[in-house]
Amino acid sequence: MTKTFHCGRFVLDVTKPLVMGIVNLTDDSFSGDGLAADVAAAVRHAARLIDEGAAILDLGAESSRPGANAVSAEQEIQRLMPVILALLDCGVPLSIDTTKPEVMRAVLDAGVDMINDINALRAARAMEILAASKAGICLMHMQGAPSTMQSAPHYGNVVNEVAGFLTQRVNAATAAGISHERIAIDPGFGFGKTLEHNLALLRSLNELTQAETTMLVGMSRKAMLGALTGRAADARVFAGVAAHMLAVQRGARIVRTHDVAATRDALMVLNALED
Repeated sequence: MTKTFHCGRFVLDVTKPLVMGIVNLTDDSFSGDGLAADVAAAVRHAARLIDEGAAILDLGAESSRPGANAVSAEQEIQRLMPVILALLDCGVPLSIDTTKPEVMRAVLDAGVDMINDINALRAARAMEILAASKAGICLMHMQGAPSTMQSAPHYGNVVNEVAGFLTQRVNAATAAGISHERIAIDPGFGFGKTLEHNLALLRSLNELTQAETTMLVGMSRKAMLGALTGRAADARVFAGVAAHMLAVQRGARIVRTHDVAATRDALMVLNALED
């Protein structure tokens, strides 16, 4: 398993799992935490996440929930840039959750450290833009597109198919000149998967782990947790912490969450046992 993850200005030690905190700059978030219209509130939220133990901040300005409205590249950049500029010296890497090459180029030019792409750099020019930078990249698996992905997800063998896709995208990235140390992979919980698919992936997450890349997962407040607990999105903290601890035990090195403090505390207990 890799020991470091290289992203822009930072080299992160991933021998112990890290928490990625979510800064949501959308206006239609499934979890009700969108801050699209309030830069100051977004910056305060980011600072609180760092205080709670976030080792990375992940900023997103377009919702990827099922059926979400599309946002133009210009609007994404307008939402992101003031917050990026305010947080560049916050002391932790800034990741941007986007699929658009125009947005990638703009935010990388502004100095961000990582791109978190649910489309795994399949858009035209996306791979070229990342290869020309020093930024980290997260390559995620998604079946279909956000607007339709939950209509009728189907797999012959979800673990094998997700593993094969991630291997193919890692190979494409390294062939383009992106080193393994800069690559994280994400199985994409909830992105074109039923509850059964998500549970199968979580159960077999260690089969998806690749020795030279970092495993990132995100299940925070997602519908799979609601299906299991019957709770609304903002009441899924405990289920999310449990799911992320199980993922860490199966090889995840970065967990992406809205609930940083609770996740960080649970990781401290888990790390104490492993030590």
